[in-house]
Amino acid sequence: MNDAIGEMAGNVWNTLNDKGNLTLARLKTALKADPFVLDAAIGWLAREDKVEVTKAKSSITISLK
Repeated sequence: MNDAIGEMAGNVWNTLNDKGNLTLARLKTALKADPFVLDAAIGWLAREDKVEVTKAKSSITISLK
């Protein structure tokens, strides 16, 4: 499972690098990822201070730092 999360973290970073800031919903659509693995990967990147997660009303946006 850790390998899948690490691989997804790389996919998240690359997608954000290519497309810019994305909402969580659009990121899930772009990556067609398992929701748990995607959420864990975003948490991993946030803990490593590589992404910023912001919430505005009902929308969550993920962006590279």
